[in-house]
Amino acid sequence: MEETKDFPANPPEKQGYRLEFYDEFNDTVLNTHKWLPSYLPQWSSREQSAPRYSLTGQSLRLHIEADQPAWCRDYDGEVRVSSLQTGCFSGPKGSKIGQHKFNPKLVVAEAQPTARLYTPKYGYFETRLKAVPIPGYMVALWMIGFEEQPEDSAVIDICEIFGQDITAESSQNGYGVKQFNDPSISDESYRDELAIDASKYHIYAAEWTPTYIDFYVDNVKTRRVEQSPNYPMQFMLGIYELPDRLEKNLSASAWPKTCEVDYFRGYQPVNDYR
Repeated sequence: MEETKDFPANPPEKQGYRLEFYDEFNDTVLNTHKWLPSYLPQWSSREQSAPRYSLTGQSLRLHIEADQPAWCRDYDGEVRVSSLQTGCFSGPKGSKIGQHKFNPKLVVAEAQPTARLYTPKYGYFETRLKAVPIPGYMVALWMIGFEEQPEDSAVIDICEIFGQDITAESSQNGYGVKQFNDPSISDESYRDELAIDASKYHIYAAEWTPTYIDFYVDNVKTRRVEQSPNYPMQFMLGIYELPDRLEKNLSASAWPKTCEVDYFRGYQPVNDYR
């Protein structure tokens, strides 16, 4: 059988579009003008939700490490996360105001300064990454509403790849839109089996327009969703350890568990969306 290979990187230039945000991860320190190193910190804290990561000078590596704590034990159990995000909004400590309120009992544990590092409304976005082929681990690039208003809260999943769904011959990719608390959006999520090994580099992308969202893998459109949130959204890029999906002998296996990201890019059409 022919060895599965990485899908090649796209050039930064994209015909008909202008590049407005990018990180090629070519440094050895994280650019905190582009990424916040925490995961929904208002529901936990910046320290508790801090990611484990490293930069090679050519890529970003997001890790789950053996001694890493759960990011929000009171409301998300033993789930461990290493994630970056491009924005943050919350109310004061003790309030119920904050992005992606995944549990109705949540209150702000640590107030966060408002940050809009990259919160576009519409555009074409892509990443090139390697997922983790181990059950219990999930890698995702997704978008959430900036949520200055509670209803501005829909989710766009660009890629959601579970380790148990990866083989050398095929892998499943989850994508679509979720309502969350936005009454104008209906849940519409898909999971496609693709003839790729997602533990190798592949490109996952979405074009979000005022009327629809197109999803792509390796430059091939997989589906159009005829819905569109109409407010600014931010990006979430991370690896998750999901305890209910872990194999029993995992503790004896090698640490860390690592996903690798070659780049992330955001584009706008030269002539805007008309």
